[in-house]
Amino acid sequence: MKLSVKSDYACRAVLWLARHYPEGVARRVEDMASEHNISPNYLVQILIELKAGRIVKSQRGKEGGYLLGRPPAEITMGEVLRCVYGQIFESPAMTDPMCPPELREAWTGLQKGIDQAADKITFQQLVDQGSSKERMFYI
Repeated sequence: MKLSVKSDYACRAVLWLARHYPEGVARRVEDMASEHNISPNYLVQILIELKAGRIVKSQRGKEGGYLLGRPPAEITMGEVLRCVYGQIFESPAMTDPMCPPELREAWTGLQKGIDQAADKITFQQLVDQGSSKERMFYI
């Protein structure tokens, strides 16, 4: 299993918006793109997919941009990955009638495990983890 760069960028975008969520204002694509060294055009394509999945929403006008569609505690990494990537783990063996049933069952169990693990991670947890690291003092 290998996730795409698009999946990584989508998660970075949602995390960035989650960090700015308390401000309650839309954030510019250009600001997000420059901070993460991502092409603004590519980032817009990803944000459009996230918007279709109701993870982010857009705001038009002078103060326009993107913001989260709901609180970061309600958005999971699994949801973001499935929105831009599709099923996180897939194997052709899962639908192959020639695949031994015990192996197909193992693949299905692996898929469920990965989905459950990804769905346990919320973007609020990630924001909190990042905030606690910033508060650490080093002697």
